[in-house]
Amino acid sequence: MSIKNTTSQIRLPLLLCVAIAAGIFIGANVTGGSNDTVNSRKSAFKFREILNYIDENYVDEVDQDELVDDAIVAMLKDLDPHTVYIPAEEQELSHSQLQGNFEGIGIEYNIFRDTIYVVAPLSGGPSEAVGLMTGDKIIKVNEELVAGIGIRTRGVLDRLRGPKGSLVTVTVLRKNVDELLDFEITRDKIPQFSVDADYMIDAQTGYIKVNRFTATTFDEFQLAMSRLEEQGMTQLILDLTGNPGGYMDRAIKMADEFLAGDPMIVFTKGKEFRYNQEHRAGTTGSFEKQPLIVMIDEGSASASEIVSGAIQDNDRGLIVGRRSFGKGLVQMPIDLSDGSELRLTISRYYTPSGRSIQKAYTDGIDDYYHDIYGRYESGEMYNADSVSVIDSLKFKTAKGRIVYGGGGIIPDVYVPLDTVGNSPYLNKLFTSNSIREYALQYSEDHKERLTDMGYDYYFKSFAINSVMLNELIQVAETNDIKYNAKQFGHSKELIKLYVKAQIARGIWNNNGFYPIWNQTSEIYNEALGLFDKAKAIEAM
Repeated sequence: MSIKNTTSQIRLPLLLCVAIAAGIFIGANVTGGSNDTVNSRKSAFKFREILNYIDENYVDEVDQDELVDDAIVAMLKDLDPHTVYIPAEEQELSHSQLQGNFEGIGIEYNIFRDTIYVVAPLSGGPSEAVGLMTGDKIIKVNEELVAGIGIRTRGVLDRLRGPKGSLVTVTVLRKNVDELLDFEITRDKIPQFSVDADYMIDAQTGYIKVNRFTATTFDEFQLAMSRLEEQGMTQLILDLTGNPGGYMDRAIKMADEFLAGDPMIVFTKGKEFRYNQEHRAGTTGSFEKQPLIVMIDEGSASASEIVSGAIQDNDRGLIVGRRSFGKGLVQMPIDLSDGSELRLTISRYYTPSGRSIQKAYTDGIDDYYHDIYGRYESGEMYNADSVSVIDSLKFKTAKGRIVYGGGGIIPDVYVPLDTVGNSPYLNKLFTSNSIREYALQYSEDHKERLTDMGYDYYFKSFAINSVMLNELIQVAETNDIKYNAKQFGHSKELIKLYVKAQIARGIWNNNGFYPIWNQTSEIYNEALGLFDKAKAIEAM
Protein backbone atom coordinates (compact mmCIF):
# COMPACT_ATOMS: atom_id res chain seq x y z
CA MET A 1 0.00 0.00 0.00
CA SER A 2 1.32 3.44 -0.92
CA ILE A 3 1.52 5.97 1.96
CA LYS A 4 1.58 9.70 1.18
CA ASN A 5 2.90 12.06 3.84
CA THR A 6 0.76 15.02 4.89
CA THR A 7 2.14 18.54 4.49
CA SER A 8 2.74 18.83 8.22
CA GLN A 9 4.56 15.47 8.26
CA ILE A 10 6.80 16.69 5.46
CA ARG A 11 7.63 19.91 7.23
CA LEU A 12 8.08 18.89 10.81
CA PRO A 13 11.28 16.78 10.47
CA LEU A 14 12.90 19.64 8.58
CA LEU A 15 11.59 22.69 10.35
CA LEU A 16 13.81 22.59 13.41
CA CYS A 17 17.08 22.19 11.56
CA VAL A 18 16.16 24.83 8.98
CA ALA A 19 15.04 27.22 11.72
CA ILE A 20 18.32 26.82 13.57
CA ALA A 21 20.32 27.32 10.40
CA ALA A 22 18.21 30.28 9.32
CA GLY A 23 18.55 31.79 12.75
CA ILE A 24 22.31 31.54 12.70
CA PHE A 25 22.45 32.92 9.17
CA ILE A 26 20.14 35.88 9.69
CA GLY A 27 21.54 36.67 13.11
CA ALA A 28 25.05 36.81 11.71
CA ASN A 29 24.02 39.17 8.95
CA VAL A 30 21.92 41.74 10.84
CA THR A 31 24.07 42.32 13.91
CA GLY A 32 26.50 44.52 12.06
CA GLY A 33 29.49 42.20 12.41
CA SER A 34 29.13 41.32 16.06
CA ASN A 35 29.93 37.64 15.25
CA ASP A 36 33.22 36.45 13.89
CA THR A 37 33.37 36.71 10.08
CA VAL A 38 34.52 33.12 9.70
CA ASN A 39 31.61 31.82 11.77
CA SER A 40 29.19 33.94 9.72
CA ARG A 41 30.45 32.38 6.49
CA LYS A 42 30.29 28.87 7.94
CA SER A 43 26.72 29.44 9.12
CA ALA A 44 25.65 30.82 5.76
CA PHE A 45 27.21 27.85 3.99
CA LYS A 46 25.49 25.40 6.36
CA PHE A 47 22.12 26.98 5.72
CA ARG A 48 22.56 26.80 1.94
CA GLU A 49 23.87 23.25 2.26
CA ILE A 50 20.75 22.06 4.11
CA LEU A 51 18.45 23.67 1.57
CA ASN A 52 20.35 22.05 -1.30
CA TYR A 53 20.09 18.61 0.32
CA ILE A 54 16.35 19.10 0.80
CA ASP A 55 15.90 20.25 -2.80
CA GLU A 56 17.89 17.38 -4.31
CA ASN A 57 17.17 14.44 -2.04
CA TYR A 58 14.03 14.87 0.07
CA VAL A 59 11.38 12.21 -0.60
CA ASP A 60 8.56 14.66 -1.46
CA GLU A 61 8.36 17.93 -3.32
CA VAL A 62 8.54 20.96 -1.02
CA ASP A 63 8.16 24.70 -1.53
CA GLN A 64 11.51 26.03 -0.34
CA ASP A 65 10.28 29.63 -0.04
CA GLU A 66 7.40 28.57 2.17
CA LEU A 67 9.67 26.32 4.22
CA VAL A 68 12.16 29.12 4.84
CA ASP A 69 9.37 31.58 5.75
CA ASP A 70 7.98 29.10 8.30
CA ALA A 71 11.46 28.53 9.69
CA ILE A 72 12.11 32.25 10.10
CA VAL A 73 8.81 32.79 11.90
CA ALA A 74 9.49 29.85 14.23
CA MET A 75 12.98 31.12 14.99
CA LEU A 76 11.88 34.69 15.73
CA LYS A 77 9.39 33.46 18.33
CA ASP A 78 12.36 32.75 20.60
CA LEU A 79 13.55 36.37 20.55
CA ASP A 80 10.99 38.95 21.67
CA PRO A 81 7.33 39.57 20.82
CA HIS A 82 8.04 42.53 18.54
CA THR A 83 10.79 41.16 16.31
CA VAL A 84 8.74 39.99 13.34
CA TYR A 85 9.06 38.81 9.75
CA ILE A 86 6.63 40.26 7.20
CA PRO A 87 6.30 38.30 3.93
CA ALA A 88 6.52 40.30 0.71
CA GLU A 89 2.82 39.89 -0.08
CA GLU A 90 1.84 41.45 3.27
CA GLN A 91 4.36 44.26 3.33
CA GLU A 92 2.33 46.72 1.22
CA LEU A 93 -0.64 46.58 3.58
CA SER A 94 1.60 46.82 6.63
CA HIS A 95 3.42 49.87 5.25
CA SER A 96 0.25 51.64 4.16
CA GLN A 97 -1.07 51.48 7.71
CA LEU A 98 1.95 53.46 8.91
CA GLN A 99 2.54 55.69 5.90
CA GLY A 100 -0.82 57.39 6.36
CA ASN A 101 -2.02 56.78 2.80
CA PHE A 102 -2.67 54.05 0.25
CA GLU A 103 -3.79 53.80 -3.35
CA GLY A 104 -7.33 52.66 -4.00
CA ILE A 105 -10.92 53.82 -4.63
CA GLY A 106 -11.46 55.75 -1.37
CA ILE A 107 -14.37 54.31 0.58
CA GLU A 108 -15.08 53.42 4.18
CA TYR A 109 -16.84 50.07 4.06
CA ASN A 110 -18.16 47.32 6.25
CA ILE A 111 -19.22 43.74 5.65
CA PHE A 112 -22.81 43.03 6.72
CA ARG A 113 -24.35 39.61 6.12
CA ASP A 114 -21.73 38.62 3.55
CA THR A 115 -22.16 41.85 1.57
CA ILE A 116 -19.81 44.84 1.25
CA TYR A 117 -21.65 48.03 2.20
CA VAL A 118 -20.32 51.50 1.41
CA VAL A 119 -20.34 53.26 4.78
CA ALA A 120 -19.09 56.47 3.19
CA PRO A 121 -17.15 57.56 0.11
CA LEU A 122 -14.13 59.46 1.41
CA SER A 123 -14.34 63.19 0.82
CA GLY A 124 -12.44 64.24 -2.29
CA GLY A 125 -11.72 60.64 -3.27
CA PRO A 126 -12.35 58.90 -6.60
CA SER A 127 -15.46 57.02 -5.39
CA GLU A 128 -17.14 60.25 -4.35
CA ALA A 129 -16.22 61.78 -7.71
CA VAL A 130 -18.02 59.09 -9.74
CA GLY A 131 -21.10 59.08 -7.51
CA LEU A 132 -20.76 56.09 -5.17
CA MET A 133 -23.10 56.65 -2.23
CA THR A 134 -23.49 55.67 1.40
CA GLY A 135 -25.56 52.47 1.59
CA ASP A 136 -24.53 51.11 -1.82
CA LYS A 137 -23.98 47.34 -1.76
CA ILE A 138 -20.98 46.19 -3.77
CA ILE A 139 -22.01 43.11 -5.76
CA LYS A 140 -19.17 42.73 -8.26
CA VAL A 141 -15.64 44.02 -8.76
CA ASN A 142 -14.38 43.78 -12.36
CA GLU A 143 -17.27 41.38 -13.09
CA GLU A 144 -16.17 39.07 -10.26
CA LEU A 145 -18.97 38.31 -7.80
CA VAL A 146 -18.03 39.49 -4.29
CA ALA A 147 -21.43 39.20 -2.54
CA GLY A 148 -22.45 35.96 -0.84
CA ILE A 149 -19.02 34.33 -1.17
CA GLY A 150 -17.79 34.74 2.41
CA ILE A 151 -15.46 37.61 1.57
CA ARG A 152 -13.25 38.99 4.33
CA THR A 153 -11.30 42.23 4.76
CA ARG A 154 -8.19 40.91 3.01
CA GLY A 155 -10.27 39.94 -0.02
CA VAL A 156 -11.84 43.39 -0.21
CA LEU A 157 -8.46 45.11 -0.03
CA ASP A 158 -6.96 42.83 -2.69
CA ARG A 159 -9.75 43.76 -5.11
CA LEU A 160 -10.24 47.47 -4.43
CA ARG A 161 -6.71 48.68 -3.80
CA GLY A 162 -4.29 49.11 -6.66
CA PRO A 163 -1.81 51.50 -8.28
CA LYS A 164 -2.76 55.12 -8.75
CA GLY A 165 -4.22 55.62 -12.24
CA SER A 166 -5.43 52.04 -12.66
CA LEU A 167 -9.10 51.38 -13.43
CA VAL A 168 -11.56 49.18 -11.56
CA THR A 169 -15.26 48.61 -12.28
CA VAL A 170 -17.47 48.35 -9.21
CA THR A 171 -21.04 47.07 -9.59
CA VAL A 172 -23.44 48.12 -6.86
CA LEU A 173 -27.03 47.58 -5.80
CA ARG A 174 -28.63 50.85 -4.72
CA LYS A 175 -31.82 51.25 -2.71
CA ASN A 176 -34.90 52.07 -4.82
CA VAL A 177 -32.99 51.36 -8.05
CA ASP A 178 -34.10 48.23 -9.91
CA GLU A 179 -30.99 47.49 -11.95
CA LEU A 180 -27.36 47.12 -10.88
CA LEU A 181 -25.18 50.18 -11.41
CA ASP A 182 -21.64 50.04 -12.83
CA PHE A 183 -19.04 52.62 -11.78
CA GLU A 184 -15.65 52.80 -13.49
CA ILE A 185 -13.28 54.26 -10.90
CA THR A 186 -9.73 55.49 -11.42
CA ARG A 187 -7.72 54.61 -8.33
CA ASP A 188 -5.84 57.38 -6.60
CA LYS A 189 -3.75 58.05 -3.50
CA ILE A 190 -6.10 57.97 -0.49
CA PRO A 191 -5.13 59.58 2.82
CA GLN A 192 -5.69 57.63 6.04
CA PHE A 193 -6.16 59.84 9.04
CA SER A 194 -4.68 59.01 12.43
CA VAL A 195 -6.38 61.89 14.25
CA ASP A 196 -9.90 60.52 14.55
CA ALA A 197 -11.54 63.60 16.03
CA ASP A 198 -10.91 67.09 17.36
CA TYR A 199 -13.68 69.16 18.90
CA MET A 200 -14.47 71.58 21.71
CA ILE A 201 -16.14 69.93 24.71
CA ASP A 202 -17.02 73.33 26.15
CA ALA A 203 -15.91 76.94 25.68
CA GLN A 204 -12.36 76.24 26.92
CA THR A 205 -11.76 72.47 26.75
CA GLY A 206 -10.48 70.82 23.59
CA TYR A 207 -10.38 67.12 22.80
CA ILE A 208 -8.13 65.27 20.33
CA LYS A 209 -8.31 61.53 19.64
CA VAL A 210 -5.20 59.94 18.04
CA ASN A 211 -5.61 56.33 16.91
CA ARG A 212 -1.97 55.56 15.97
CA PHE A 213 1.33 57.27 15.10
CA THR A 214 1.80 57.26 11.32
CA ALA A 215 3.89 59.34 8.95
CA THR A 216 1.19 62.02 8.88
CA THR A 217 0.18 62.03 12.56
CA PHE A 218 2.17 65.05 13.69
CA ASP A 219 0.94 67.21 10.81
CA GLU A 220 -2.65 66.13 11.52
CA PHE A 221 -2.15 66.85 15.21
CA GLN A 222 -0.82 70.36 14.55
CA LEU A 223 -3.82 71.14 12.33
CA ALA A 224 -6.18 69.88 15.02
CA MET A 225 -4.46 72.00 17.65
CA SER A 226 -4.70 75.09 15.44
CA ARG A 227 -8.41 74.55 14.84
CA LEU A 228 -9.11 74.18 18.56
CA GLU A 229 -6.97 77.14 19.57
CA GLU A 230 -8.86 79.27 17.04
CA GLN A 231 -12.06 78.21 18.85
CA GLY A 232 -10.68 79.37 22.20
CA MET A 233 -9.13 76.20 23.67
CA THR A 234 -7.19 76.85 26.88
CA GLN A 235 -7.04 73.26 28.20
CA LEU A 236 -6.78 69.93 26.39
CA ILE A 237 -7.69 66.25 26.72
CA LEU A 238 -5.39 64.14 24.53
CA ASP A 239 -6.97 60.71 24.03
CA LEU A 240 -4.41 57.92 23.44
CA THR A 241 -6.64 55.06 24.63
CA GLY A 242 -6.37 52.04 22.36
CA ASN A 243 -3.50 53.64 20.42
CA PRO A 244 -1.00 50.83 19.61
CA GLY A 245 1.86 53.17 18.68
CA GLY A 246 3.78 53.52 15.43
CA TYR A 247 6.59 55.89 14.48
CA MET A 248 8.70 56.88 17.46
CA ASP A 249 9.82 60.21 15.98
CA ARG A 250 6.20 61.39 15.56
CA ALA A 251 5.57 60.66 19.23
CA ILE A 252 8.68 62.65 20.17
CA LYS A 253 7.49 65.62 18.11
CA MET A 254 4.06 65.50 19.74
CA ALA A 255 5.54 65.41 23.24
CA ASP A 256 7.82 68.32 22.33
CA GLU A 257 4.75 70.47 21.57
CA PHE A 258 3.84 70.34 25.27
CA LEU A 259 7.30 70.68 26.86
CA ALA A 260 9.06 73.99 27.42
CA GLY A 261 12.86 74.22 27.33
CA ASP A 262 14.89 71.12 26.55
CA PRO A 263 13.88 68.35 29.00
CA MET A 264 14.41 64.72 28.11
CA ILE A 265 11.57 63.07 26.18
CA VAL A 266 12.97 59.55 25.76
CA PHE A 267 16.31 57.78 25.46
CA THR A 268 17.28 54.40 24.02
CA LYS A 269 19.92 51.79 24.84
CA GLY A 270 20.97 48.84 22.70
CA LYS A 271 23.75 46.29 22.45
CA GLU A 272 25.32 48.35 19.69
CA PHE A 273 26.48 51.83 20.76
CA ARG A 274 25.01 53.40 17.62
CA TYR A 275 21.52 52.59 18.91
CA ASN A 276 22.03 54.59 22.12
CA GLN A 277 20.23 57.89 21.58
CA GLU A 278 18.76 60.75 23.58
CA HIS A 279 15.79 62.80 22.43
CA ARG A 280 15.08 66.14 24.08
CA ALA A 281 12.52 68.86 23.60
CA GLY A 282 13.66 71.93 21.75
CA THR A 283 10.94 73.25 19.52
CA THR A 284 8.76 75.98 20.98
CA GLY A 285 5.17 74.80 20.97
CA SER A 286 1.97 76.76 21.31
CA PHE A 287 0.66 74.70 24.25
CA GLU A 288 3.57 74.42 26.68
CA LYS A 289 1.91 75.84 29.81
CA GLN A 290 -1.82 75.21 29.51
CA PRO A 291 -3.52 72.42 31.51
CA LEU A 292 -3.16 69.01 29.86
CA ILE A 293 -4.74 65.60 30.52
CA VAL A 294 -3.63 62.47 28.65
CA MET A 295 -5.98 59.47 28.55
CA ILE A 296 -4.45 55.98 28.37
CA ASP A 297 -5.59 52.40 28.88
CA GLU A 298 -4.41 48.82 28.42
CA GLY A 299 -4.44 49.29 24.63
CA SER A 300 -2.06 52.27 24.68
CA ALA A 301 1.38 51.04 23.62
CA SER A 302 4.81 52.01 22.36
CA ALA A 303 4.69 55.56 20.91
CA SER A 304 1.64 56.29 23.09
CA GLU A 305 3.72 55.34 26.12
CA ILE A 306 6.57 57.59 24.97
CA VAL A 307 4.20 60.58 24.96
CA SER A 308 2.47 59.75 28.25
CA GLY A 309 5.78 58.83 29.92
CA ALA A 310 7.40 62.10 28.88
CA ILE A 311 4.41 64.12 30.10
CA GLN A 312 4.32 62.26 33.42
CA ASP A 313 8.06 62.26 34.16
CA ASN A 314 8.38 65.95 33.37
CA ASP A 315 5.33 66.76 35.55
CA ARG A 316 3.75 68.47 32.55
CA GLY A 317 0.23 67.09 32.78
CA LEU A 318 -2.07 64.51 34.35
CA ILE A 319 -2.21 60.91 33.10
CA VAL A 320 -5.68 59.42 33.54
CA GLY A 321 -6.98 55.90 32.90
CA ARG A 322 -5.53 52.42 33.38
CA ARG A 323 -2.04 50.92 33.12
CA SER A 324 -0.80 51.01 29.55
CA PHE A 325 0.25 47.97 27.51
CA GLY A 326 3.96 47.94 28.36
CA LYS A 327 5.97 47.97 25.11
CA GLY A 328 9.38 49.54 25.49
CA LEU A 329 11.28 47.93 22.61
CA VAL A 330 12.45 49.72 19.46
CA GLN A 331 12.37 48.00 16.06
CA MET A 332 14.43 48.72 12.96
CA PRO A 333 12.84 47.75 9.60
CA ILE A 334 15.23 45.79 7.36
CA ASP A 335 14.24 45.27 3.72
CA LEU A 336 15.13 41.80 2.50
CA SER A 337 16.07 40.93 -1.07
CA ASP A 338 12.76 39.28 -2.01
CA GLY A 339 10.63 42.24 -0.92
CA SER A 340 9.90 40.89 2.55
CA GLU A 341 10.87 42.71 5.72
CA LEU A 342 12.46 41.94 9.07
CA ARG A 343 11.53 44.25 11.94
CA LEU A 344 14.37 43.66 14.37
CA THR A 345 14.43 44.88 17.97
CA ILE A 346 17.61 46.91 18.34
CA SER A 347 17.16 48.77 21.64
CA ARG A 348 14.99 49.51 24.64
CA TYR A 349 13.56 52.93 25.29
CA TYR A 350 13.45 54.63 28.67
CA THR A 351 11.29 57.47 29.94
CA PRO A 352 13.02 60.64 31.25
CA SER A 353 13.16 59.33 34.84
CA GLY A 354 15.02 56.21 33.61
CA ARG A 355 12.09 53.82 33.55
CA SER A 356 11.90 50.91 31.14
CA ILE A 357 8.18 50.23 30.86
CA GLN A 358 8.62 47.02 28.82
CA LYS A 359 6.64 44.22 30.47
CA ALA A 360 8.15 40.75 30.85
CA TYR A 361 8.01 38.30 27.95
CA THR A 362 10.04 35.42 29.37
CA ASP A 363 6.99 33.12 29.44
CA GLY A 364 6.52 33.27 25.69
CA ILE A 365 4.60 35.30 23.15
CA ASP A 366 1.20 33.79 23.93
CA ASP A 367 1.41 34.74 27.61
CA TYR A 368 2.75 38.15 26.64
CA TYR A 369 -0.25 39.04 24.51
CA HIS A 370 -2.70 37.36 26.88
CA ASP A 371 -1.46 39.53 29.75
CA ILE A 372 -4.66 41.54 29.41
CA TYR A 373 -6.67 38.52 30.60
CA GLY A 374 -4.42 38.29 33.63
CA ARG A 375 -5.31 41.88 34.47
CA TYR A 376 -9.00 40.94 34.49
CA GLU A 377 -8.37 37.90 36.65
CA SER A 378 -6.22 39.79 39.15
CA GLY A 379 -8.83 42.52 39.52
CA GLU A 380 -6.52 45.23 38.16
CA MET A 381 -9.12 46.36 35.63
CA TYR A 382 -11.58 47.11 38.40
CA ASN A 383 -9.52 48.16 41.43
CA ALA A 384 -6.49 50.43 41.73
CA ASP A 385 -5.21 48.45 44.73
CA SER A 386 -4.77 45.43 42.44
CA VAL A 387 -2.23 47.20 40.21
CA SER A 388 1.07 45.42 40.81
CA VAL A 389 4.12 47.64 41.32
CA ILE A 390 7.74 46.63 41.93
CA ASP A 391 9.43 48.62 44.69
CA SER A 392 12.87 48.00 43.20
CA LEU A 393 11.72 49.78 40.04
CA LYS A 394 10.76 53.01 41.80
CA PHE A 395 11.72 56.27 40.09
CA LYS A 396 11.09 59.97 40.62
CA THR A 397 9.70 62.57 38.24
CA ALA A 398 11.38 65.94 37.72
CA LYS A 399 9.49 67.36 40.72
CA GLY A 400 9.91 64.32 42.95
CA ARG A 401 6.70 62.35 42.40
CA ILE A 402 7.07 58.55 42.63
CA VAL A 403 6.54 56.52 39.42
CA TYR A 404 7.23 52.87 38.63
CA GLY A 405 8.81 50.91 35.80
CA GLY A 406 8.50 47.29 34.86
CA GLY A 407 5.37 47.10 32.76
CA GLY A 408 3.47 50.02 31.30
CA ILE A 409 2.72 53.57 32.40
CA ILE A 410 0.69 53.61 35.63
CA PRO A 411 -1.64 56.63 35.44
CA ASP A 412 -1.72 59.41 38.02
CA VAL A 413 -5.46 58.88 38.35
CA TYR A 414 -6.69 55.32 38.00
CA VAL A 415 -10.14 54.78 36.45
CA PRO A 416 -11.69 51.31 36.82
CA LEU A 417 -13.38 49.63 33.88
CA ASP A 418 -17.11 50.31 33.97
CA THR A 419 -19.17 47.23 33.10
CA VAL A 420 -22.53 48.64 34.19
CA GLY A 421 -25.00 48.13 31.36
CA ASN A 422 -22.99 45.42 29.61
CA SER A 423 -24.66 42.18 28.64
CA PRO A 424 -24.10 39.23 26.29
CA TYR A 425 -26.87 40.58 24.06
CA LEU A 426 -25.12 43.95 23.74
CA ASN A 427 -21.85 42.19 22.91
CA LYS A 428 -23.61 40.23 20.15
CA LEU A 429 -25.06 43.43 18.72
CA PHE A 430 -21.49 44.69 18.41
CA THR A 431 -19.83 41.54 17.09
CA SER A 432 -22.56 41.08 14.47
CA ASN A 433 -22.25 44.74 13.39
CA SER A 434 -26.03 45.03 13.87
CA ILE A 435 -25.87 48.47 15.50
CA ARG A 436 -23.72 49.92 12.77
CA GLU A 437 -25.79 48.28 10.04
CA TYR A 438 -29.02 49.71 11.44
CA ALA A 439 -27.53 53.16 12.04
CA LEU A 440 -26.09 53.28 8.52
CA GLN A 441 -29.49 52.51 7.04
CA TYR A 442 -31.26 55.00 9.30
CA SER A 443 -28.85 57.85 8.52
CA GLU A 444 -29.21 57.12 4.82
CA ASP A 445 -33.03 57.06 4.96
CA HIS A 446 -33.26 60.28 7.02
CA LYS A 447 -30.21 62.16 5.78
CA GLU A 448 -32.04 65.31 4.68
CA ARG A 449 -34.03 65.65 7.92
CA LEU A 450 -31.00 65.01 10.12
CA THR A 451 -28.82 67.42 8.17
CA ASP A 452 -31.46 70.14 8.35
CA MET A 453 -31.82 69.85 12.13
CA GLY A 454 -28.08 70.45 12.60
CA TYR A 455 -25.65 68.71 14.90
CA ASP A 456 -26.17 70.89 17.98
CA TYR A 457 -29.89 70.11 18.05
CA TYR A 458 -29.25 66.43 17.31
CA PHE A 459 -26.71 66.16 20.13
CA LYS A 460 -28.92 67.84 22.73
CA SER A 461 -32.42 66.76 21.74
CA PHE A 462 -32.56 63.79 19.37
CA ALA A 463 -33.75 60.63 21.15
CA ILE A 464 -33.69 56.99 20.09
CA ASN A 465 -37.33 55.91 20.46
CA SER A 466 -39.00 52.53 20.92
CA VAL A 467 -39.82 52.23 17.22
CA MET A 468 -36.15 52.57 16.34
CA LEU A 469 -35.14 50.05 19.00
CA ASN A 470 -37.64 47.54 17.60
CA GLU A 471 -36.18 48.10 14.13
CA LEU A 472 -32.70 47.43 15.55
CA ILE A 473 -33.95 44.20 17.14
CA GLN A 474 -35.27 43.09 13.73
CA VAL A 475 -31.92 43.83 12.07
CA ALA A 476 -30.18 41.82 14.78
CA GLU A 477 -32.51 38.87 14.23
CA THR A 478 -31.65 38.84 10.52
CA ASN A 479 -28.04 38.49 11.73
CA ASP A 480 -29.07 35.46 13.84
CA ILE A 481 -28.98 37.39 17.14
CA LYS A 482 -31.88 36.13 19.22
CA TYR A 483 -33.67 38.79 21.22
CA ASN A 484 -33.24 38.59 25.00
CA ALA A 485 -35.67 40.92 26.75
CA LYS A 486 -33.91 40.87 30.12
CA GLN A 487 -30.46 41.60 28.72
CA PHE A 488 -31.87 44.19 26.33
CA GLY A 489 -33.52 45.99 29.23
CA HIS A 490 -30.27 45.89 31.23
CA SER A 491 -28.30 47.43 28.32
CA LYS A 492 -31.01 49.68 26.91
CA GLU A 493 -29.47 53.06 27.76
CA LEU A 494 -26.07 52.04 26.38
CA ILE A 495 -27.69 50.68 23.22
CA LYS A 496 -29.48 54.00 22.68
CA LEU A 497 -26.23 55.95 23.05
CA TYR A 498 -24.37 53.63 20.68
CA VAL A 499 -27.10 53.86 18.05
CA LYS A 500 -27.26 57.65 18.36
CA ALA A 501 -23.47 57.92 18.00
CA GLN A 502 -23.40 55.70 14.91
CA ILE A 503 -26.24 57.60 13.24
CA ALA A 504 -24.30 60.83 13.87
CA ARG A 505 -21.23 59.31 12.25
CA GLY A 506 -23.25 58.67 9.10
CA ILE A 507 -24.10 62.38 8.81
CA TRP A 508 -21.31 64.33 10.55
CA ASN A 509 -18.43 61.80 10.48
CA ASN A 510 -16.17 61.26 13.51
CA ASN A 511 -16.56 64.75 14.95
CA GLY A 512 -20.24 63.95 15.24
CA PHE A 513 -19.63 60.45 16.53
CA TYR A 514 -17.11 60.96 19.34
CA PRO A 515 -18.90 63.60 21.46
CA ILE A 516 -21.76 61.09 21.86
CA TRP A 517 -19.66 57.92 22.00
CA ASN A 518 -17.39 59.39 24.66
CA GLN A 519 -20.35 59.70 27.01
CA THR A 520 -19.96 55.92 27.48
CA SER A 521 -16.25 56.21 28.36
CA GLU A 522 -15.50 56.06 32.09
CA ILE A 523 -12.01 57.51 31.50
CA TYR A 524 -13.32 60.46 29.50
CA ASN A 525 -16.03 61.25 32.04
CA GLU A 526 -13.51 61.14 34.90
CA ALA A 527 -11.00 63.28 33.01
CA LEU A 528 -13.50 66.09 32.54
CA GLY A 529 -13.43 66.84 36.27
CA LEU A 530 -9.68 66.66 36.79
CA PHE A 531 -8.29 69.86 35.32
CA ASP A 532 -7.67 71.29 38.80
CA LYS A 533 -5.27 68.39 39.42
CA ALA A 534 -3.66 68.94 36.03
CA LYS A 535 -3.12 72.61 36.91
CA ALA A 536 -1.67 71.64 40.31
CA ILE A 537 0.96 69.39 38.70
CA GLU A 538 2.00 72.16 36.33
CA ALA A 539 2.24 74.60 39.26
CA MET A 540 4.39 72.35 41.51
